[in-house]
Amino acid sequence: MDLNKPYLLFLGDAADPLAAKVAQGIKTWRPEYCVGQLRLENCYADVGLDDISIEQAVDAGAKTLVIGVANRGGVISERWLSVLLDALQAGMDIASGLHNKLTDIPELVDCAARYNRTLFDVRYPTQSYPVATGKKRTGKRLLTVGTDCSVGKMYTSLAIEQEMKRHNIDADFRATGQTGILITGSGVSVDCVVADFIAGAIETITPDSTPDHWDVIEGQGSLFHASFAGVTMGLIHGSQPDALVLCHEPTRTHMRGLPDYPLPDIVKCMKVNLEAAKLTNPSAEFVGVSVNTSGLEEQDAYGYMEKLETQIGLPVVDPFRQGVARIVDYMVTSL
Repeated sequence: MDLNKPYLLFLGDAADPLAAKVAQGIKTWRPEYCVGQLRLENCYADVGLDDISIEQAVDAGAKTLVIGVANRGGVISERWLSVLLDALQAGMDIASGLHNKLTDIPELVDCAARYNRTLFDVRYPTQSYPVATGKKRTGKRLLTVGTDCSVGKMYTSLAIEQEMKRHNIDADFRATGQTGILITGSGVSVDCVVADFIAGAIETITPDSTPDHWDVIEGQGSLFHASFAGVTMGLIHGSQPDALVLCHEPTRTHMRGLPDYPLPDIVKCMKVNLEAAKLTNPSAEFVGVSVNTSGLEEQDAYGYMEKLETQIGLPVVDPFRQGVARIVDYMVTSL
């Protein structure tokens, strides 16, 4: 899946800033892809771009209208439909990560066909993937893994890619979820890939590369999560990571959505992930831990990270509070 750029970000009638987190993510990580934002009346989100019309967006070169807002149930509302039809008629593609598929709406399908435009439902893969081969590929790869779901794997991966580029390291973020795909314009939403082909899908989006090139692969789920461990294992095997970064949120009392499952011990979690990674890359190593300390006061956050760093002997950072430079520096010197 490869979206045409640049984008017009559609915020619709977002009920609050959180509802437009996809648009905010695109603006934060790929501002060069954005020509402006389009908001309807009673929109309570603003990502800081110019408010422009469909016509102004086309004049500015926009190629795709990205639905950067989620409403209750993840559906395409009737109120949005006229805007989406106008965008197609004006010459733009449409991309969405909502559960409600663009291609299930007859008016949009007919209009897209009439004007030779494309509807991208990025949550749903558009190609078939092979079974993984496990063959060693050239180039290098870093994968983020987690103690749980939704602990900052995407944010950490994007921050590492950005920091690598600051070091003049040739690096590319590889999206494996719908939000990451919308931010960067390409990737595969692995949670919608048939289990037998997850590892093959990751091999496909991280092919042979030059020896000094790094693919920074967005992790999903957790090996310790009873619901989503299968996706994580497929990612680990398909990535064949040279480097692993563990992501963690220390204030949780149990796995997300599983009150009977406590969070795993960090040392044990790293050990199990490393054993799995070494099945397809015996040289795999951990290079750091990324901690989401948003639930801790600053003094407690730094105290927690200092204690954990002493325990594991690797850089421990909060990518939002501190950035990830220490992880990248350690990776560069140790691998």
